[in-house]
Amino acid sequence: MGWETIAALAGFALASTWTPGPNNMMLAASGATFGFRRTLPHAMGVALGFPVMLFLIALGLGEVFQREPALGTALAWAGCAVMLWLAWRIATAGAAGSKVRPRPLNFVEASAFQWVNPKAWVMSIGVSATFATGARPLLEAAIAAGIFVLSGLSSANGWAAFGAGIGRALGSGWRLRTFNMAMGGLLAASALWLVLEG
Repeated sequence: MGWETIAALAGFALASTWTPGPNNMMLAASGATFGFRRTLPHAMGVALGFPVMLFLIALGLGEVFQREPALGTALAWAGCAVMLWLAWRIATAGAAGSKVRPRPLNFVEASAFQWVNPKAWVMSIGVSATFATGARPLLEAAIAAGIFVLSGLSSANGWAAFGAGIGRALGSGWRLRTFNMAMGGLLAASALWLVLEG
């Protein structure tokens, strides 16, 4: 993997990790509802969980899903179901009469979410197909994962901080609940769009 390829991969990593998607919407909503500090384990789970997934896909796990499309389809729908459940949790966070005490995702939950996130699968397979030459699979997978660690740390923490700033501006009343409902709706829409377009 030459320097030009590494630079192109870094540009792709920054663009794909900073643009809105399921992870970033969830981080913004969590930051707004729980604050930056309580959202930090969620952010770290996203920032480190996706590169681990990418590393394994780049080593060859992606071929399994290309040979068995039904497995990929089942995983996409399972991911959609999880995302719709998370969208409901976000949309109802802080709602009056809610009996469930809301909490942010922890590190393990956020890391595990990457495996059912359709956008994470598309990105992992896309990076592996586009940037890996296959000449030195372990090194190439490690470089790609390392680039996404750096990009993911900046974007996950950036979106959590952005959400925390919004939360301070909105307060804890109806404005925050309206924001959470909007973020939950966007997450639900993106879940359905990712599965139906995939």
